[in-house]
Amino acid sequence: MSTAIKHSEERLMKVLLAPVISEKATFVAEKNEQVVFLVMPDATKLEIKAAVELLFKVQVESVQVANRPGKVKRAGRFTGRRNNTRHAFVCLKPGQEINFTEEAK
Repeated sequence: MSTAIKHSEERLMKVLLAPVISEKATFVAEKNEQVVFLVMPDATKLEIKAAVELLFKVQVESVQVANRPGKVKRAGRFTGRRNNTRHAFVCLKPGQEINFTEEAK
């Protein structure tokens, strides 16, 4: 866990915003053994890796990141825009697992 030492622990606690629990995220988790997180817009791959290893005590193999633009929405004659989001697809090493139902207890 040498990457966790380089980054401040306070910053790593803020990098991961929430796990993505969706149909696509569940499919990716089963097929590719990956976990999807919503992360801060300025988070780097190394910070995401260190944060997951620190918070969940697992070993991370790789991290892929996707920037998703916010959708344009209308309410009557007014248009607005949702915020852009950044998703991290975290691939765990073989034998590692994150179970969110047990973490909540």
